[in-house]
Amino acid sequence: MKPEARFGIIAGSGFYEMEGLTDTEEVSIKTPFGEPSDSIVLGDLEGVRVAFIPRHGRGHRINPTEIPVRANIYALKTLGVERIISVAAVGSLNERIKPLDLVIPDQIIDRTKNRISSFFNDGIVAHVMFAEPYCMETNRILLEAAKGLDITAHEGGTYLAMEGPQFSTKAESNMYRSWGADIIGMTGLPEAKLAREAEICYATLAFVTDFDCWYDMDETVTVEMIINNLRENISIAKKIVRKAVAMFPESRDCACTNALMNSIITAPERIPPQVKKDLAPIIGKYIS
Repeated sequence: MKPEARFGIIAGSGFYEMEGLTDTEEVSIKTPFGEPSDSIVLGDLEGVRVAFIPRHGRGHRINPTEIPVRANIYALKTLGVERIISVAAVGSLNERIKPLDLVIPDQIIDRTKNRISSFFNDGIVAHVMFAEPYCMETNRILLEAAKGLDITAHEGGTYLAMEGPQFSTKAESNMYRSWGADIIGMTGLPEAKLAREAEICYATLAFVTDFDCWYDMDETVTVEMIINNLRENISIAKKIVRKAVAMFPESRDCACTNALMNSIITAPERIPPQVKKDLAPIIGKYIS
């Protein structure tokens, strides 16, 4: 029987396995865009079939610029994933958002520069709406799942996606604050864009490990401090994910479901046959 899952969990720094999975199997999926970050673990979580993939690979061996995001999203799509819960570590650009807080962002600013952010290249063009980059239905349920846990959760906020792997200068950090960004991280894009192109609902649990460098602290931020905060955040993230997957309705009623409708500009007869074949899991319901 073909492996399948309704939910994808893309886990970030420090989050390399998901406890509580039962009836597990590990699958390796080859895609037209190379291999995913790691093999994908499928299992039942609270009675729901999920697919778990560590974004940086087990052992944290892939830097943010080199993450094979197209392969990751494509692989999840071929498994039948309809919703992705992304877990990410971020820095705070907003004084009211403190280390160990959770942000469920509703907007994102793209400051990446060395990443391919679309499936639509090599003879096919599509322009997908991205005004609302996160699935609001998924955001709402994640926020509900965070209630009752020992964490301060912020509804909404703007995620600034930077290239990395170096951190910001103070000048950059202050500039991002002037733009209204609330948190900063290195992995929010192109994940969100590619998930939208694949018509997968996407939301992020952004856990704050520290203030970005704009903030003058009496205490020096150390790697050890960030790692300790990261461990605490990951423990909470796992609890939220376990609660959330059982809260979603069976069917989807959001714009993500038909994001590609009327978005593919290229005439079907002009799309190269190999591109049609490669993108069949994504475009197949519109172009045969």
